[in-house]
Amino acid sequence: MAAILDLTLYDPAVASAGLRAVRARILYRALVIISAIGRRIPLRLGRVFGRGLGALAWQVARRERRKALANIAKAFPDWPAADHRKTIRAMFRHFGISLFEIAWLPNITMANVAETTKIEGLDRIVELVRGGRSIVIFTGHCGNWEWLAFTCGLHAPVSVIQRERDEAGMNDYITALRARVGIRTVDRGSAASAREIIQALRRPGVLAFLIDQSLRAESAKIEFFGIPALTPIGPAKLAIRTEAAVAAAFIHRGDDGIQHVRFLEPIDTHRNDDPIALTTTITHQIEEQIRAHPEQWVWMHDRWRDRPEWDVGRS
Repeated sequence: MAAILDLTLYDPAVASAGLRAVRARILYRALVIISAIGRRIPLRLGRVFGRGLGALAWQVARRERRKALANIAKAFPDWPAADHRKTIRAMFRHFGISLFEIAWLPNITMANVAETTKIEGLDRIVELVRGGRSIVIFTGHCGNWEWLAFTCGLHAPVSVIQRERDEAGMNDYITALRARVGIRTVDRGSAASAREIIQALRRPGVLAFLIDQSLRAESAKIEFFGIPALTPIGPAKLAIRTEAAVAAAFIHRGDDGIQHVRFLEPIDTHRNDDPIALTTTITHQIEEQIRAHPEQWVWMHDRWRDRPEWDVGRS
């Protein structure tokens, strides 16, 4: 899965490559500092610092704030403007908290995971993996998805697909963090990615995709909050082609700080299944999760951006 840091400070469609690189370096160095502190202090204290960092970002990240407010207004047009602002301000705090949570993640083990995380439905995933099945997990940029991946990696072999970042150090940091629990990271678009993905589907384990963004990938227009949005269908096609089991998984942080991880019931796929129909089902499940916890989604992402060259519906 992509890291929480991918979208918080820049828009690849707008910013120049040079500006993206500078911001990525700044963000990476900030993460190194946060990590040095965050993994050594109590989780509760780290979240206090993160909440403050998020509050600061709400004030200074004006472009991202405007973009997020515009997007949430599309999704919830009936809400008053005050509710839009309240939710986006909470979103900034959420991502600040998530940064410190990522730094603290290496402290989680099988022995203590229950102290911080409530897990529902993972036993069925583990049962299928132990039975020799491969499972394609679909999720979105909801909650702290790195925590979701880490939790799953404690219990089963996991491979995740990510978009390579502009800062090499950031890639190395996230890849090393995931590797602590045996998670393999595959960079989407790399020369070896297709081979690694097929290999992951041929062995027992979990292959995870995030499909709630407009990407430079084969996509179909699927309604998202009532508005057609390009959604990648490649993961669904892979699952169907290999007849893998599929399931959606989500995470959100409760008011008490407990992370709630939920795996929906897996379903089998068959070679004659429709990848667009499967992607539509998962997209609606992602939307339901966002509606339940709107402050824990990446509203600054231009979800409804059009990319005609990747739209399978265009002739």
